Amino acid sequence: MLHDRILVELDRDAGERRSSGGIVIPATAAMGARRLAWSKVIAKGPHARAVEVGDRVLFDPEDKAEVEVHGEVYVVMRERDIHAVAAERLDAGSTGLYL
Repeated sequence: MLHDRILVELDRDAGERRSSGGIVIPATAAMGARRLAWSKVIAKGPHARAVEVGDRVLFDPEDKAEVEVHGEVYVVMRERDIHAVAAERLDAGSTGLYL
């Protein structure tokens, strides 16, 4: 990866959602508001400072650039397009979520 770009893998399980009443909402259902998505960082460029490989990041899936590598679909984005980072590498007692 170059500069501040990151490569992320979309969560395939996050496609379907369940309403509070138990109704399954498929990933293809249109929502009135924009919905952000979580994904896992697979690779990062040398200038990406807030994320590490293995972190989970929150981003807007409408602003994505998909790329296929060895039959798998990934998303390439700039670090500034990330809304939040969930990291396991932080000390115990902290939330591990940067906003």
